[in-house]
Amino acid sequence: MTISPQSFSFVRELVRAESAIVLEAGKEYLVESRLVPLARAAGHRDVDAYVDELSRRRTPARLKNVVEALTTNETSWFRDAEPFAVLRNTVLPTLARSRPDRSLRIWAGACSSGQEPYSIVMTALDMPELAGWRIELLATDLSEEMIDRARGGEYSQLEVNRGLPVTSLIKHFERSGPSWRINQSIRDRVQLRQLNLTRPFPILGRFDVVFLRNVLIYFDRETKRDVLQRVRQVMAPDGYLFLGAAETTMGVDEGWERELLGRTSVYRPRS
Repeated sequence: MTISPQSFSFVRELVRAESAIVLEAGKEYLVESRLVPLARAAGHRDVDAYVDELSRRRTPARLKNVVEALTTNETSWFRDAEPFAVLRNTVLPTLARSRPDRSLRIWAGACSSGQEPYSIVMTALDMPELAGWRIELLATDLSEEMIDRARGGEYSQLEVNRGLPVTSLIKHFERSGPSWRINQSIRDRVQLRQLNLTRPFPILGRFDVVFLRNVLIYFDRETKRDVLQRVRQVMAPDGYLFLGAAETTMGVDEGWERELLGRTSVYRPRS
């Protein structure tokens, strides 16, 4: 049974209010497929019955379950490859020349199950010019479930097959039954915490590099501008922002300058 227009409208407004994610018309199939497991777990015959109860009993736990079910958690190791090549060959070496305290702080927003922040740390640790440096990485996500998964650092064979070079697997992972666990030395460098990008940020400190990839596409223009403005406030003046290939600051927040490095665009706070 297809989700009713009334149920879809309720879920769409709920998700937008809680996360600012915009579910356009035509996404009914996605909402239904993501909510079927929740409906069955709650003992309902279909999604409409589940949403009807949800509308009458809006407990924080139920609302959180729905929002997390509708949050896209697509990720892979060294996703899209080119941004990580730019990070390794240009961005980190450039920053290293202007950091006499030999330390770097990086933020991976919308980190999902951890592949992106761990890929960033592996990239930095494999650079001889950063040997002995203090590399700190904050990884955040809206979903507490994803944060818990990332904190465990354990991935199936199928997951490590998605973009992880064999050399990195051998060097930075250990067997854990049928799965693989990333080494403790890498996990120790990553601080994981739940954070809603659309709400005022807690005290985060200042970052040299921010990865905010493939998340702005889910927000409306006003929300994108608000997020980009607040990200700029926690960036070092000479820092670098990485967005997804389909995302840009241009025409959204003019406080950024676009810089083309190879085939990748990065964004710098406008001075």
